[in-house]
Amino acid sequence: MAGTTTLYLGPVKVNFGVFRLLVLSFATATTVMCALGPNNPKLTSQTVNVTNLYNDTCSKCHGVNGEGGGAGTKTLLTDDKFDAKYDRPYFEAIKVGVPTMGMSEYGSTMSDETIWSLVVHIRELQAKAWRQSRPRTDASKIVHTDLHDYLMEDVVTEGLKTPWAIDWLPDGKMLVTNRPGTMLLIDKSGKQTQVEGLPKVVELGQGGLMEVAVHPKGKWIYLSIADPKEGNDRQAMTKIVRGQLDGAKWVKEETIFEAGQEFYTGAGVHFGSKITFDKSGHVFFNVGERGGNMLAQKLDNPFGKIYRLNDDGSVPKDNPYVDESPFPGMWSFGHRNPQGLAIDLKGRLWDTEHGPRGGDEVNLIKKGSNYGWPVVAFSINYNDSPFRTPWPKADEDIELPAFRWLPSIGASGLDIYAGDAFPKWKGDLLAGGLSGANLTRIRVADSGETSSEELLFGLGRVRDVRVGPNGYVYVALNQPDKIIRLRPAKS
Repeated sequence: MAGTTTLYLGPVKVNFGVFRLLVLSFATATTVMCALGPNNPKLTSQTVNVTNLYNDTCSKCHGVNGEGGGAGTKTLLTDDKFDAKYDRPYFEAIKVGVPTMGMSEYGSTMSDETIWSLVVHIRELQAKAWRQSRPRTDASKIVHTDLHDYLMEDVVTEGLKTPWAIDWLPDGKMLVTNRPGTMLLIDKSGKQTQVEGLPKVVELGQGGLMEVAVHPKGKWIYLSIADPKEGNDRQAMTKIVRGQLDGAKWVKEETIFEAGQEFYTGAGVHFGSKITFDKSGHVFFNVGERGGNMLAQKLDNPFGKIYRLNDDGSVPKDNPYVDESPFPGMWSFGHRNPQGLAIDLKGRLWDTEHGPRGGDEVNLIKKGSNYGWPVVAFSINYNDSPFRTPWPKADEDIELPAFRWLPSIGASGLDIYAGDAFPKWKGDLLAGGLSGANLTRIRVADSGETSSEELLFGLGRVRDVRVGPNGYVYVALNQPDKIIRLRPAKS
């Protein structure tokens, strides 16, 4: 969203001026509630198809696509109304109504989850219109962005099969993992060598050979893998190992993290798993909840957590759950499928993670915090039914995201721009999207306010993004499988 400022609003009182401005386009004197009345039971997620509900109750005034019309309502499809700061005002307009504009309250006939699902549907309509006005990135031309212009070029186009992650050795050679279980060593001339002796992995749904992360001191290379269960290659669990390279041979492997065999499952989803390092000798990594939903809220299992260990795999004594969990490496919990993890220039830890249908998140990760999945969520269910609301109840101690995508982009790789090639991006987050096929630059101000800009779109599923030693931005694409890079355009 080039040039768009987005500010997440938590459960705060809505500014009346902003609220009234919004409802002028959202409400109308002829708004009606079809087939519902104040004496009817509230609609619940078990009885609602969100699209049908919108079409039955809202489209008569606001249009099937949110284009407005009918009784004089204005379009909902302008860029300013797509801004995240209107999440809460949209919700409140539906829930409490706007009597002065003739808009009924629906809080007596709809659950909060149902009301929020209508907001999600409106966001989907807005996103469709927003996307139609922005073409696919033309890789053959100079790309103009708010702060820098860049050229795009292919770096690796052969030897790839669902490339998952990129990193570099101290000598400048590039490492690229392929999800089926191979890793390429690529020298500066482009010559490829396949690394031998890697740990056994199983490509189970979304899992396989995933992250590669070179330790800042360069000696050790860390991998995240879908580790097959003993005697059953159709069950797996995320495992973290490290090793070294002797030429192109993987040697001296050590296990950094693994769960007991009882936690291995045939679920092919939500393995995580990215790896990053701080400057104090710690390694951080994430593990998805493997489709287990509420397991992410419990400390007695490894699912839906971010971990912090010493870089040799031992447990730091100051971890928050050393005495409370059989997994003392836990650093935070309540995560769904975190597929981005990075430490910024101020030493803060960030993750990006998937919601289901709507509500991918950027989170500032804090020690011992709960990030809410699946108690709160910006999303609805894949089957077009309501799910949750984004705001915790007063008695729920939950960290809210710094930034959300609505609809989802399939949040994937994440890095912090720390190079010199694009100096005006310094310190910004670079976040990839799989289903969104996009790369987004996100700036977080000291106040917590965020601004975002889409840097590229439509070239393939963005699996990973890494800032290279030369300061160029490298992007691993799936479908088509290749690695591209963004370099400054010469004036």
